[in-house]
Formats: sequence, C-alpha cells, structure tokens
Amino acid sequence: MTIVADILVGLVALIHLYIVVLEMFLWTTPRARAGFGTTKEFAEETKTLAANQGLYNGFLALALVWGLIASDPTGFQLKLYGIVCVIVAGLYGAATASKRILFVQVVPGALALIALLLAR
Repeated sequence: MTIVADILVGLVALIHLYIVVLEMFLWTTPRARAGFGTTKEFAEETKTLAANQGLYNGFLALALVWGLIASDPTGFQLKLYGIVCVIVAGLYGAATASKRILFVQVVPGALALIALLLAR
C-alpha cells in the first residue's frame, strides 16, 4: 500500500507542478486561457496574480516531493500536510471558482490521502 500511496502523492505533486507552469509561465497563452476559461484581456490583467497563485501551488508540490524523498516520520508528515492542504485548497476553489477543481484537485488528493493513511 505504501507504493500505491507514494504513486498517488507523486501524481498530485505532478498535477500541481503542471498548474505552476500554467499559472506562472503560460497564463496568457491560448492553452492556459482555455484551461482556466479566461479571455486574453483578463489573462493579461491578472498575470501577476496568477503567477502568485502558481507560486503557492509550487509550495504544495514541493511539500509533496520533499515528503516522498524524506524518511519517516518527516516524510509521512510532509505528505500528510501537503495532501490535506491540496484538498482544502481544492474545496475552496471548487466552492468559489469552478466545480471542475473537485475532479482535478480534490479527488486525486482524497485518493492519495486514503492510500497514505491506509499505508500507515
């Protein structure tokens, strides 16, 4: 079960690294605008805010990757912290921005959390 948990935690980290790239570096591109449902004008006006948001997603990914590398108990604690933060942020985002975030962020995070706790 530990391997499954680590794979799921790694998947969540990769999702957040992808979000970092979209928000920090590709925010004004057609791909990012389509993914986030923004117009060219809105993307230009908000690119600094999006980059800031991307940085926070990077912090979440870093906690998860560090948790995968670190030995226990630190590794477990970092993975647990990172996954719980991902789920909470996803729930808030789904309530305030887009229900799609439930499937992109919350569901993978919840599956990783379940596997992580079962592996313990």
